[in-house]
Amino acid sequence: MDAEIHTDEELEKSTLLQDLFGDVYPQMQAFKQKLAKEGEERGIIGPRDVDIIWERHILNSAAIVPFIESSTDGERFKTVADIGSGGGFPGIVVAACLPDHEVTLIEPMERRIEWLNECVAALKLVNVRVVRKRAEETIKEMKHNKSMHPFAVVTCRAVAPMTKLSGWTLPLLKHGGQLIALKGRSAPAEVRKAAKEIQKNGGRNPQVLEAPIADGFEPTHVVIIDKK
Repeated sequence: MDAEIHTDEELEKSTLLQDLFGDVYPQMQAFKQKLAKEGEERGIIGPRDVDIIWERHILNSAAIVPFIESSTDGERFKTVADIGSGGGFPGIVVAACLPDHEVTLIEPMERRIEWLNECVAALKLVNVRVVRKRAEETIKEMKHNKSMHPFAVVTCRAVAPMTKLSGWTLPLLKHGGQLIALKGRSAPAEVRKAAKEIQKNGGRNPQVLEAPIADGFEPTHVVIIDKK
């Protein structure tokens, strides 16, 4: 395959999706069908995405999974927070692909909370908690509630530039945890611009890495920042 946009119809005729997702494929298929049926009408995806849901949203989200696995390898508590979960990218995909991780979806908008809860039920995900809060509110709660533990990993996708994202995510991490954010081609410039904010919020060693999707697909990028 060339590095070009692949339609849902094309992908569903191949074995690529089954090969990539394995046992999780039925759940991902249910997620895709819900997005195709209701996503545009409910403002979860744009009209241009209706025929390319697999590549644009699900496979793109799945590209982050190996980085989370690597980050939490050997950890006793494999906790992940997805900030600004929106339509469930990447949080729903991560939760399905990593059933041994506890995934918290943090989203402030009520209509998206409703959507996320429906997706959790439809996919029968038992490792997910959906929380209606802004990231800043979650940070304040964590500071005042000793029973609320920091996360091993924080993820996000298409939420904000790194100058803002650093302050919304790094305080939620435990010492030695990692921010793993899906980003576009502007990631290196964003990281350079946010250097002071990253340091201020306890981040160190920022990296921008390519995140492969599959042969013939243009890779996406992840920003990885360690928490001191």
